[in-house]
Amino acid sequence: MKLRNTAIAAALSLVSLGQPLIIGTSAALMLAVPEKAQAESAEFYVERGNTKYRAGSFSEAIAYYSKAIELNPRYALAHYNRAFAKSDLKDYLGAIADYSKSIEINPKFWKAYVNRGLLKYDLKDYFGAIADFSKAIEINPRDALAYYNRAFAKSDLKDYFGAIADYSKAIEINPRYTDAYTNRGVAKSKSGDNSGAIADYNKAIEINSRDAKAYYNRGFAKNNLKDYSGAIADYNKAIEIKPRSAKTYFNRGFAKSKLKDDSGAISDYNKALEINPKYADAYNNRGAAKARLGDYTGAISDYSKAIEIKPRDAKAYYSRGLAKQMLKDYSGAISDYSKAIEINPRDAKAYNNRGVAKFVQGDKTGACVDARKGNSLGASNGPRLVQLVCK
Repeated sequence: MKLRNTAIAAALSLVSLGQPLIIGTSAALMLAVPEKAQAESAEFYVERGNTKYRAGSFSEAIAYYSKAIELNPRYALAHYNRAFAKSDLKDYLGAIADYSKSIEINPKFWKAYVNRGLLKYDLKDYFGAIADFSKAIEINPRDALAYYNRAFAKSDLKDYFGAIADYSKAIEINPRYTDAYTNRGVAKSKSGDNSGAIADYNKAIEINSRDAKAYYNRGFAKNNLKDYSGAIADYNKAIEIKPRSAKTYFNRGFAKSKLKDDSGAISDYNKALEINPKYADAYNNRGAAKARLGDYTGAISDYSKAIEIKPRDAKAYYSRGLAKQMLKDYSGAISDYSKAIEINPRDAKAYNNRGVAKFVQGDKTGACVDARKGNSLGASNGPRLVQLVCK
């Protein structure tokens, strides 16, 4: 029996939405200011360092703080401010050493714990960061920033419920903390509570009606709940506030595709690519939209661009193979399915569709091997394909 192209295993699939936009850890607590300084004293040099720091002369600031430390090695504030300046020069290890020294001198210096925790976070030492934020909270239990930053680190460890508890504490201390509402919404969304996430984004928007990230994230949660029209409305608002966000155009395009508005989706993917020409997922999804509209040549062009940007993208090879198969370029399709399988050896659809292409080319043995492999991996039409090609 000769198989038709309609036996292809699955329709072209969209690349998933971009992740919700989490707002970053709160900025480091600012420079400490010394008591009134006497000329040529350690305090005098710290003041001079602060002046240089505020002018953006970080290296000169460090030199003055070092002079203060030379005069008074037990001056915690000088170590703290020197750490602050080193951070701006991205000397994170040097800054951590200075914050550690300031803590050694003054074990109750909670700001130093917060800032050291931020640096550990930047170095991906999430457990170390959490330990520092926890110590800051122990010393100053009303520090909303420490709770916020600890929540942020917990989220990176996928402890979403722990993060939600910390964001809630930050909000209890500061009920108008919009970033805490937004990030608590993200944690709720990641833990599967999209309705709860929407409630948090609503609160963030109530406090700040120009918060583009809150609209974006509310759109994301609505997408997860399959409220695509509601998602589009939120993405529209986010774009109105922040018109150069490629991710927002991408996600609006995704929602439009779900509503079968592929032409509108293509328009949004075009805009995303205008803003970010290296956006591989936008090429993938634009290719899928073009394919659904019957423009397989245009789809192949987009998938090829996605592969150029991300050469290990199995989905792009699979989708390009499918578009080639629709154009009856079976050899090209087999080559692309083979590459998809090389990258992802458990891609059942790629095995099935390669089997179809081989069968059409007369390679019944190869087709049967692929069909059986796809079936063993759980391909939805696996049993039917095996029955057809393995006679």
